[in-house]
Amino acid sequence: MYPSGEWEASAVPTAAARQVLDLYLPLQLRADLVIAQAGQSLDGRIATPAGHSHYVTGPADIRRLHRLRALVDAVVVGAGTVAADNPRLTVREVEGPNPVRVVIDPRGRLDASSAVFRDGAAPTIAVRSGGTAAAAACAARAPDDGPTIGGGLPAGQRRAGNEPSACEVVAIPAAPTGELAPRDILRALRERGHRRLLIEGGGVTVSRFLDARVVDRLHVAVAPLVIGSGPAAFALAPIRTLDEALRPACRIFRLGADVLFDLDLAQARGRPGGRVGSLAGTAGISGAETTGSRTEGEPADPGDRR
Repeated sequence: MYPSGEWEASAVPTAAARQVLDLYLPLQLRADLVIAQAGQSLDGRIATPAGHSHYVTGPADIRRLHRLRALVDAVVVGAGTVAADNPRLTVREVEGPNPVRVVIDPRGRLDASSAVFRDGAAPTIAVRSGGTAAAAACAARAPDDGPTIGGGLPAGQRRAGNEPSACEVVAIPAAPTGELAPRDILRALRERGHRRLLIEGGGVTVSRFLDARVVDRLHVAVAPLVIGSGPAAFALAPIRTLDEALRPACRIFRLGADVLFDLDLAQARGRPGGRVGSLAGTAGISGAETTGSRTEGEPADPGDRR
């Protein structure tokens, strides 16, 4: 792999391997990475008005999401996503370690019934307003055996599989509106050793990180589905003209029936290291599960994937 993001192999890779390398190798270029993602319908919805969202996108896109989880230190979601979907936020559809799970819950409204607080699959961090007392949702911390991150895991390590979970409460001063600033959240997580972060959802949380201009890459998977109403994938601050709209370099991948847009926001901000070689700004698409003309193969088990 070259610093530009381009790569070469000593043997001819399969079409499936080509897509994996094309899509995920650029994410390895940055020691510090914030990647956000959304899976939406053609009309930009991520759920029905009743909150039903399982599943907007198909099995190939769910595998993409699980691969992202395996490649980051921590996955970040809002309390609304945990309340609505009760996700596990673990890696199950592909091989790889579970990330630390971060729940932004300023007012401490979640209780101990949520899977992320009780399943023991990975450490969990609850990010709260500085004035909010720690709720009973957090399990007892792991025994002290040195400096820890993620609520009980020795610094520099990541928890795999079935080790006991622990919950660390991180208090951050809130704005007068009660909201927590994305930059403050990122700073607190990086102080704990979590440098590569996936902002997974929901739409409000992803939108706040986008508005704060702290996202380096954005994955948007679009399913051939029209929901018609319900929460939107993005709700950003209003702009006056299209000149103010985000138009980042974009790569397009086919994931089964879904189409993935891989957007380089770091390059759009002019940050160093944001360019993805000669692939940046291209948008080829054809065939089934492709990067340009590259094909990926096997379907995944369509069971519980969140």
